[in-house]
Amino acid sequence: MLALIKLANYLLKPVYKVYEKWLWIQIKNGQFPRHIGIIPDGNRRWAAKMGLDPKSGHLFGYEKMKEVLKWIWELKIPYVTIFAMSFENCLYRSEEERMQLFKLAKEGLEELLSMPEIHKYGIKVHLVGRLELVPSYVKEAAEKVEKTTASYNNYTLTIALCYGGRQEIIDAVKKLARNVEAGLLASSEITEEVFSKYLQTGNIPDVDLIIRTSGEERISNFLLWHIPYSELYFCDVFWPEFRKIDFWRAIRSYQKRQRRFGR
Repeated sequence: MLALIKLANYLLKPVYKVYEKWLWIQIKNGQFPRHIGIIPDGNRRWAAKMGLDPKSGHLFGYEKMKEVLKWIWELKIPYVTIFAMSFENCLYRSEEERMQLFKLAKEGLEELLSMPEIHKYGIKVHLVGRLELVPSYVKEAAEKVEKTTASYNNYTLTIALCYGGRQEIIDAVKKLARNVEAGLLASSEITEEVFSKYLQTGNIPDVDLIIRTSGEERISNFLLWHIPYSELYFCDVFWPEFRKIDFWRAIRSYQKRQRRFGR
């Protein structure tokens, strides 16, 4: 099956190139989102469709993520947040699959340091989530890449690992409550801006566009504080087969929408 898919893609490549150029003409002069959130869903289902071990889909998904990040940075989009692994995944997936995902996370974090784009564009890397649930070797890799890119401030790549939006908000409320109890902050001083500083994701801007693959139409506890006015784009393809034309379709859809922000 995988060989047939590769052959079909090869034969269709000239058609895709023409379509890419047509899409680019439509989007190149429009407004691009400032912050994109990605829910890369469907790795296991894609692998099963290909006749592979479902868990092997994560490796193909990882390779696709590197490709998509380059597309995003080529458009000079300054903020991107990747939903690499949810809080629920860290609790309920099998130990074998979790260890595989953690190994990929470690390799990915280490590979970021050798990616020319990280240093070319000045991309700060930030890892968020319940990191007490991840192995020490992942935390060490995260600390190294965060330290190395700490002085970069042109772009920000946030990687959400063992992350849940509700959990992030609860943790922020606890920190805030402790400061109020200690007299360091008055309850009357709490605003959206103040509260956001207690979030692990910090002061990254709200997400303009969320892209989710695999045809599922859910947020799945992703960046709940940052998505009140996000535009949502649900794509029917599984993540490993996500193409540049799918990405540019998402951008085109975003550009066609009227964003009123409640006004």
